[in-house]
Amino acid sequence: MGAALRRSGTGSGVCRHRPPTNDFWGGFHPGDNLFATTILALDVRTGERRWHFQTVHHDIWNYDNPTAPNLVDITVDGQRIPALVQTTKQSYAYVLNRATGEPVWPIEERPAPQGHVPGEWYSPTQPHPTKPAAYEMQNVSVDELIDFTPELRAEATEILDRYEYGPLFTPPLHRGNDLGKRAAIHCPGSNGGTNIMGGSSIDPETGILYVASTKACSAPMLTPGLVADAEDPNPIGKTVMEWVAGPGGVRGPQGLPLFKPPYARITAIDLNTGETLWWIPNGDTPDRIKNHPALEGVDVGNTGSPSHPTQVTTKSLMIYGEGRGGAAVLHAHDKRTGARIGTVELPAPTNTAVMTYMHDGVQYIVAPVGGSAGGRGGGGAQFPGSFVALRLPQ
Repeated sequence: MGAALRRSGTGSGVCRHRPPTNDFWGGFHPGDNLFATTILALDVRTGERRWHFQTVHHDIWNYDNPTAPNLVDITVDGQRIPALVQTTKQSYAYVLNRATGEPVWPIEERPAPQGHVPGEWYSPTQPHPTKPAAYEMQNVSVDELIDFTPELRAEATEILDRYEYGPLFTPPLHRGNDLGKRAAIHCPGSNGGTNIMGGSSIDPETGILYVASTKACSAPMLTPGLVADAEDPNPIGKTVMEWVAGPGGVRGPQGLPLFKPPYARITAIDLNTGETLWWIPNGDTPDRIKNHPALEGVDVGNTGSPSHPTQVTTKSLMIYGEGRGGAAVLHAHDKRTGARIGTVELPAPTNTAVMTYMHDGVQYIVAPVGGSAGGRGGGGAQFPGSFVALRLPQ
């Protein structure tokens, strides 16, 4: 399991732990797997555990907590709280008192969908925050399918019928299942929600969280593993797992996304109240969607780019790049309202978190960039990984 350690300001170091191997099969380690997919606070002076909170029980969705938690002091109902905010692939923000590990708002254990894979163990419940609300799609239904035209909706419905689907924590499915389904879709998927390329930032003066997310689902298909015998003299290529799988996705009609836009977004959440203030699509509609033959003459609005936005906040602005596969630009928005202020071109798309720093009284924005100089997933020369530094006007 991997972990990231941060000093919390309370004498604790905060770790985030990954799920155990394999990402989508856990029959050989039944139970909640206590410290997997967990926020863990250690006393940095002694190494003793102060508290822990598990965000997923028996994680078989690759829902590792993707970024280090944010630490901020907030005021809830007149009480000052040293808070920790863990944003997740599930598109939940788990808000805890970082001194005690207690949830700031109730986190409910709700019944979880049960699966069909022989030998798997399924947790009967999963933890759901009551506040803040989920900031990305979690429930798969026909109502969420693309509906730009009746024809596209009909094609999308036919595609969805090939899969098992349902609410958050719908578990993976195995090859040869009795349901006759190709796989099970879970949303967000292992590349959806808040992920390692984007993350979140907090304005410490206002206690407002700005969190990036992507509407991306997974549909892994479990297949039988080649199990090694304890006496096997040549176990290379074999495993202890009865079922193995890699990430799998699902394509929509005619190469378009299966689900409605926005395809990614940035959401502003007031951590003092737990309420969502506003959200915006990630950038603008990609040309491949805007110019798709099936959408000729259709006003699709701003769908946002299906990539992981990377953002940072300043005194008055929220600045972000559309992320890997998006346009090679930085957008600046009024962080109070979400209104766009302007856009600056970059030599290549951003591919990880944007940063900011002060030097001699001047504020700079640094964007790591790389990949296709044309953005939007291709069309230009490959640009080497670089940093682009921009100076804000005084």
